[in-house]
Amino acid sequence: MKRGAVAIVGAAETTELGTIPNQSQLQLHADAALNALADCGLSPSDIDGIATAGESPVGIAHYLGITPTWVDGTGVGGCSFMLHVRHATAAIEAGLCSTVLITHGESGRSQVGRGGFMRGGGTLMGQFEMPYGPMGPPTLFTLPALRYLKDTGTSLEQLASVAVIQREWAARNPRASYRDPLTVEDVLGARMIAYPFTKLMCCLVTDGGGALVLTSADRAGDFPTRPVYILGGGESVETPMVSQMEDLTRSRAFRVSGERAFASSGICHDDVDHLMIYDAFAHLPIYGLEDLGFCKRGEAGGFIAERNTAPDTGRLPLNTNGGGLSYMHSGMYGMYALQESVRQLRGCAPAQVPDCKVSVCHGVGGMFAASGTIVMSNEPS
Repeated sequence: MKRGAVAIVGAAETTELGTIPNQSQLQLHADAALNALADCGLSPSDIDGIATAGESPVGIAHYLGITPTWVDGTGVGGCSFMLHVRHATAAIEAGLCSTVLITHGESGRSQVGRGGFMRGGGTLMGQFEMPYGPMGPPTLFTLPALRYLKDTGTSLEQLASVAVIQREWAARNPRASYRDPLTVEDVLGARMIAYPFTKLMCCLVTDGGGALVLTSADRAGDFPTRPVYILGGGESVETPMVSQMEDLTRSRAFRVSGERAFASSGICHDDVDHLMIYDAFAHLPIYGLEDLGFCKRGEAGGFIAERNTAPDTGRLPLNTNGGGLSYMHSGMYGMYALQESVRQLRGCAPAQVPDCKVSVCHGVGGMFAASGTIVMSNEPS
């Protein structure tokens, strides 16, 4: 991957976010795609590369009338779109295509035209985890979260502060699902879902989507939007079963993905102005800060609680759209994190970080099963 050789020139979310019972999942993909194309002044006929997850890229291409020369249907959960950005960058550099559309759409709340997740008896999870009675991600993610709290001494109050500070960011975002202020006491006193997670430590369940358009950097000046350049990226996977993680208090996929992203982009931690870390549950930003190297092991909870990631005073603005806990989470959140990184680098985010030049966007797929990391900038090098 050549630093800054490819740029994001189109970016948009679905026209509506939240509860959208009048659109199927396929229609949400199309709505987001058409909005992103309009953002950069293109039409479907200008696209020769397509990538998506949750739906088949075949179905998306057919629905939009696109005949691609490059296709990516990588589906590893919520970080799939980070991997798509990395793969599309490589494909454009290799000359396999010139203009790539990456789409996301999900009817997570209304369940219109949405497929299910495979956890049947023939899968590893179906054989070795489901017999013990987990009820989806809120219970599966308790295993690493509880081990992390025990081993590091991180407190429930520090865990709750993740939701509190991200709500502060959401309060500045008119499109956020929830904007009312929260306290640590509110979070800890909310309905218990699966210990240690209360309802306010768990992601939203919404409808929506987003899309990106990428092309070579030497074409970036042809578009009306401010280009966002891809400086580097990384990806990895570990295990489809959370119970089989190498270390429940660290994510191997996070570390490998992050290390590759930093190495390929040539940046250091002090260069980062803005950070997005996938936050389906409140413990994930804590893992991300440590596995990406921003905090030492066991210190990320305190780092957040001490307001280092908060609006105005924070030296490392984190999840500035409000995150999956307060902004949006239709099931695969990675696209929304990418959209916020783009907004920040374009200088048009509702809660804009001053002088934002470098953003790192980090995602998780499944229960620490996969990870993707993208480093972006509004300067090509």
